[in-house]
Amino acid sequence: MGFTWETPEEMDLALAQRLRGIRKRRGLTQQQLSEKSNVSFGSIKRFESTGLISLISLTRLAVALDCADAIRQLFADVTYNSIEEVIRERT
Repeated sequence: MGFTWETPEEMDLALAQRLRGIRKRRGLTQQQLSEKSNVSFGSIKRFESTGLISLISLTRLAVALDCADAIRQLFADVTYNSIEEVIRERT
C-alpha cells in the first residue's frame, strides 16, 4: 500500500461526504435518516459537516442506508506487512 497524504480528519470528512451522497441518493433528508437510524439529527448534521461521529452511530447510519456490508468489510482484507505479522497472528 502506498503512502497517503490525507490526514485522518480529511479521511473522515471524505467518508462523511460519501455517506451524505448516499443519503441524498436514497432521497432522505437528515431528519428522515435520523428517524430511520435512531441517530440524532445533530449528530448527522455534525458528521456531514465535520466528519466527526461515534462508531456506533456510523454503524447505525450504514444499516439505515443499506450499506452495512461496507462496515462488515472494514479491516476484513488487510494485507500483511511482513512475515513477522503472519507468525505473530498464528502464535
